[in-house]
Amino acid sequence: MVLGKTSIAIPAILKVEKGVLKHIGQVLREAELTKVVILFGNGLIDMFGGDVMNSLKEEGIEVLQYQELDTVELSDITDLAFSMPNKTMAIVGIGGGKVIDAAKYCGFLLTKPFISVPTSSSSDGFSSASASLLINGRRKSVPAAVAYAILVDTDVISSAPEKFIYSGIGDMVAKITALYDWQFEEDHDKAHVNDVAAMISKKAVNSFVRTPFKDIHDERFLKELLDSLAMSGIANEIAGSSAPTSGSEHLISHALDQHSAHPQLHGIQVGIASYLMALVQDHRYKRIDTIFTDTGFWNYVETLNLDVNEFIDAVDYAPNIKPFRYTYLHLEEYREKAKMLLKSDERLKRVFKLGSDK
Repeated sequence: MVLGKTSIAIPAILKVEKGVLKHIGQVLREAELTKVVILFGNGLIDMFGGDVMNSLKEEGIEVLQYQELDTVELSDITDLAFSMPNKTMAIVGIGGGKVIDAAKYCGFLLTKPFISVPTSSSSDGFSSASASLLINGRRKSVPAAVAYAILVDTDVISSAPEKFIYSGIGDMVAKITALYDWQFEEDHDKAHVNDVAAMISKKAVNSFVRTPFKDIHDERFLKELLDSLAMSGIANEIAGSSAPTSGSEHLISHALDQHSAHPQLHGIQVGIASYLMALVQDHRYKRIDTIFTDTGFWNYVETLNLDVNEFIDAVDYAPNIKPFRYTYLHLEEYREKAKMLLKSDERLKRVFKLGSDK
């Protein structure tokens, strides 16, 4: 049998640097994308609209349509996409997860280049080929466009609230447990690990956790975090699934999204769940504890007054999120171990404010 070549879509442009938002016009002109639609996150036209519009005007880029967007309802996004002018050459999404998901799905529907301009580092969504949309009142992950260009202004990322940086840290560290789950699936003949995708995901997280830094606002630290999150999206595209970057820790987070009274940022939930699952897997939990301690992630999550019972319920519900997967949490013995650790591990007891008598 003759094996065919693998063909994947990956970003053609990746710029993670200071001040790139003020040069977005130059990037688009060099890419010959001269007629664009721009979607801003809620409240971001006042914050960044001036710099963006000035840059586009200077480079002769025609803005066909621009607006703020604060919805991920499938019907709303579909209506928006098919109302865009036929001469649109690219769709630019500037903001957080909602507007990035909306813009990438519009690009997918119209087969137009999608330009990803995240204003926070809260997850790897800015580089992924899927979008989290509301369908019949529930969040669903659907196929979307891989970004043609990813433009990340480290000045903007640094000025965002620290919780978004901590969320990005949590989502990045999750690759450790996700990869272990993926290998677990292959060991049990439930999946096939793509070696290249696994290598890229592993290199991304290892490069990040080994980066020296003094402060999470350091430009080098933020650049490494964003570069590594971008690499994660490429790993998923190679694998044709989210398995290289999303395992049992993500299932816990998705369960919390559905059932928690007060869901936290995606990467915050994923980070805590990653530490828990690393304990369950008995794999690199000390490394995760160290990076969370050094960055201040643990100090932040200890202020959130999280309910351990919600995490226990999420562990039980997690296999229902993706019943076709075979992670550690798909086996009852490991769910029981996870629930025990939630109340017995000293680090997690501090997170959930559990006394010695509980």
